[in-house]
Amino acid sequence: MGPMKNWNILFGLWLIFLVTWPVGGVRPLRQRPRSWGEEWLPLGKDENEVGPFSSWNITGTYRGNWKFLESSNGTSKFPDFRNSNGNSVLELISTPTKITGVHYIQGVIIFHDVFDNERDIRGAQIRLEGVYVWPFRQLRMVANSGKEGDYGQEDDYLLTNPYHLLGVFSSQVFQESPREKIWNRKHSPIYEMEKRCNIEIAAQVSRLPPRKNDGDQEKYYLEGLMESPSVDDDVDCFSPVLLNATSINTDIYYNKAINYTLMVTFISFLEVLMLIRQMEYSNTQSGTAKVSLLMVGHQAIIDTYICLLHLTAGILVESLFNAFATAAFFKFVVFSIFEMRYLLAIWKANRPPNGESWEQMRRELSALYSRFYGVLLGGVLVMYEFHKFLRFILLVLHSFWIPQIVLNVVRDSRKPLHVHFILGMTITRIAIPLYIFGCPHNFMRIEADRNWCICLAIFMGLQALILILQHYFGSRCFIPRQVLPDKYSYYRRFHQGSNNGIDCVICMTPIDLGPRSNDCMVTPCEHFFHNSCLQRWMDIKMECPTCRRALPPA
Repeated sequence: MGPMKNWNILFGLWLIFLVTWPVGGVRPLRQRPRSWGEEWLPLGKDENEVGPFSSWNITGTYRGNWKFLESSNGTSKFPDFRNSNGNSVLELISTPTKITGVHYIQGVIIFHDVFDNERDIRGAQIRLEGVYVWPFRQLRMVANSGKEGDYGQEDDYLLTNPYHLLGVFSSQVFQESPREKIWNRKHSPIYEMEKRCNIEIAAQVSRLPPRKNDGDQEKYYLEGLMESPSVDDDVDCFSPVLLNATSINTDIYYNKAINYTLMVTFISFLEVLMLIRQMEYSNTQSGTAKVSLLMVGHQAIIDTYICLLHLTAGILVESLFNAFATAAFFKFVVFSIFEMRYLLAIWKANRPPNGESWEQMRRELSALYSRFYGVLLGGVLVMYEFHKFLRFILLVLHSFWIPQIVLNVVRDSRKPLHVHFILGMTITRIAIPLYIFGCPHNFMRIEADRNWCICLAIFMGLQALILILQHYFGSRCFIPRQVLPDKYSYYRRFHQGSNNGIDCVICMTPIDLGPRSNDCMVTPCEHFFHNSCLQRWMDIKMECPTCRRALPPA
């Protein structure tokens, strides 16, 4: 029995060694005196966790922080690493292998706030691969040295992950142009670091208790260390970096995107109602001619841009295509049907009634469409070339009330716009940019810019206030009388020699031409009308009812 007992002891020791050996096997190939010690990665499991052989699927998106263990980066190889801490996003996909208890890991880690300059728009991105030993919750990864353009399974996951795709869309549209992206990639210290450094990450995985808002999705917490032994010598590329990240529920961002598209659809519906009310308010030729062609065309261009952006986002994020396509369709209806129709009505009302041929009218109409789509394409090129000044360009785009203000002053127009149209369009126009740049938890994860939002609200509010003042107190109420040009007076004095007993050709009733009468208006062509009759007539046509001569503003 003695030899048999010894064999049992040896077999037990061999079994313990066999179980613990794979964990040690995933340590870095290059061992150094200051390596990843077990003081950072304690083996075993927590008491609250499930048994040691319950597999966890850690595929998902993780968001957390990074910081140097020392006060700053202790190396001179990459002096651009000026910051000592920041935010990070980790995308992982886990695939089971033939080895029991070991999963193959691919992913991408994005470090934000790395460079203390303008190049840190999208952060430093590093592709990773490694193994996850789930019985011991150990995660070991190294930088993927594959060539640029080689796509793996993690790329397929990123191309279908709404969280990542919406971040890519917002960064390219609102933060960084494709040209800057290529330049930053070639001149980034990360590009050099991947060639000169071995990037190694070791982390411990733990499961967090579920919360009410998480639903059925499990949440995990990663904590570990990233080190970077140099390829050329024994000096580290940069100081060790402490990492921690928590898995996020991507369904939350999916629901935020859905709610956003519902908001855009509702805004488009309100804009349609406002446009219909304004067209009914100015349904006469005289009323339509008072509306600025540039103002309506400006708003049509804004809606065209919004339609194209939502359509692009829907194509990029396939799982959200229906939602974004619906928002894009309603914006298409706003600018292609209602605003373009109103644009043509204004153009027609401002044309002189000279009985021109259809050929000449078609040429003028073609010129109108050419100018509209030329400005539309030119705006795209301007935003592409001057992408760094995008927020200033957005402020300029929201100056669409200014042409109407100027036209009111020049023509001294009387109440060209309905007050509800002014207020409604002002509120609906600023709703989308205020959400994108003002909401701290927007689904595109753009950092809130409170100062820009305040400037936009003040700028739009000031334009709307001037239009309302013009509506109630006159188009030139805020301009000093000394600088105003001479204005024709319909209540001017006239000789009463042979003008006694004149009838108003509008209502066919006599006109009181007495010296104390205030119910008589005289046109420049010396025709007399009742005050109320001519006012109603000029709301329809700005021409004399008797001789069809053009009339100046009242």
